Amino acid sequence: MNQIEQNLKTMIQSTVKNVFDHDLSLDDIVIELPKDKAHGDYATNVAMRLTKVFKKNPKEIASALVSGFDHSMADVEKAEIAGPGFINFFILKGSLAQLIGKIMDAGDDYGKTASGNGLKVNVEYVSANPTGDLHPGHARGAAIGDSVTRIMKFAGYDVTREFYVNDAGNQINNMALSLQARYYQACGVDLPLPQDGYFGKDLIDIAATLKSEIGDIKSKEDPQDNVLFFKEYGLVAELQKLKDDLKLFRVEFDVYTSEQSIYDRGLVEKALQQLVDNGMTYVHEDAVWLKTTQFGDDKDRVLVRGNGLYTYLMPDIAYHLNKKDRGYKKLVDFLGADHHGYIMRLKAAIQALGYPAEDLDVDIIQMARMIKDGEEFKMSKRTGKAVALKDLIETAGVDAIRYFFVSRAADTHMDLDLDMATKQSNENPVYYAQYAHARLCSILRQQEKIVPATHFELINHEKEVELLKQLNEFPSVVADSANTRQPHKLCNYIQRLAQLFHSFYNDCYVLDMEKPELSSQRLALVKAVQITLHNALILIGVEPVERM
Repeated sequence: MNQIEQNLKTMIQSTVKNVFDHDLSLDDIVIELPKDKAHGDYATNVAMRLTKVFKKNPKEIASALVSGFDHSMADVEKAEIAGPGFINFFILKGSLAQLIGKIMDAGDDYGKTASGNGLKVNVEYVSANPTGDLHPGHARGAAIGDSVTRIMKFAGYDVTREFYVNDAGNQINNMALSLQARYYQACGVDLPLPQDGYFGKDLIDIAATLKSEIGDIKSKEDPQDNVLFFKEYGLVAELQKLKDDLKLFRVEFDVYTSEQSIYDRGLVEKALQQLVDNGMTYVHEDAVWLKTTQFGDDKDRVLVRGNGLYTYLMPDIAYHLNKKDRGYKKLVDFLGADHHGYIMRLKAAIQALGYPAEDLDVDIIQMARMIKDGEEFKMSKRTGKAVALKDLIETAGVDAIRYFFVSRAADTHMDLDLDMATKQSNENPVYYAQYAHARLCSILRQQEKIVPATHFELINHEKEVELLKQLNEFPSVVADSANTRQPHKLCNYIQRLAQLFHSFYNDCYVLDMEKPELSSQRLALVKAVQITLHNALILIGVEPVERM
């Protein structure tokens, strides 16, 4: 919450107490920016929200509140009643402008909040199988997950970024057999790929690297004797490739957890025993079942099959228990749309382990279609014709890809038009945002003899006031984006800020040597906008370029 909204809420809370002898929580007071400037700088519907409490007409409540306001508490010039009971606030001229100095003093820290209260959160995203290149679905998850963690850290959460390495199971065996075949082929031995193998070029490259390191020594062995070697070598190589591609995409992780290690450390058995001890399992037809229907699932789920093998749910439960054992209060999983039906059973499992359902949140990320020249790019990791993350970066650049992926809510389908993403015009939102930042930097470079002011009484033009109100919203947008894990709200903010800056710049002459005092104050406003836009772009992993 920004300071102006905080002051308004405190004033309203105090007035409700004085006038009605009622204790009103600050959380129950909503402050909004009116769409029509004639309706003031800020507005609240608190009178209508109190109608049921006081059994009175909202206009009557609003009238009593307006009469009782201590305007000095919130730098309010006047308050008016509108419509069915809205209260519109007009802030004292000059009070908003004091924000400029605060932004300049805060610099890179402007927008930081303590709304997260240091909550210890584990955020898992991407978690791709180390069997090939990252595709656009992974890329969208990476852009959203990384942006969310940046924003949450800025909002005061204690965040750990985690990647779950799916290095156990049949897909890894197929990768090992595919790499083995590619290596043997590179050594002149005709060893066919398995029917369910991976046919991408990446394994051909890894096989070539392996051959350059060890020669053809392994090709002289019986293929049945060295599968483990190719599995271990392939996992290391594929995982490193994923890390390199993600780093290029400005995405890094604090922790990489191996699925195989969950088995090797006995964590699966530990989790199963905890479920048994909690009375959350039963045996039916030699299989062990989890009572997920007790927590809203449509049917109970098998944990251990009749043949003694674990289902894929069991190691996932063990992994989440391990994260809780590591001290995380909140667990957040970003999963692909194909996991939508998995959410209920995971939340049921968390409760069966003895934790509240709200300790786990699962956010779904829908797939995105890649469009170029009016046609869709197809994605197929196994055919070798996949559109890889590196292909996207080479086509449109990191900034454009990240911005477009983050600009839409994660749970909505989207088409990413690569032609639009590379277009250098105001139609392209990332270009529009970066151009605004570059223009701000250009103005600051041209300042010459004009020094940004430290007092701002001349900042009262309509376009300046609108810009200031948008700057004032930034901490609230950061806090809201972090709380809801919706970074597209920050993109919306960036577009609006860029729009208001361009509008201000067109109407207000900044560098006017004949009006040095006004120019000095406007230059400070430009610096405040530049700081805010810079911080906002960094939070979504987009470079705030200084020249274009």
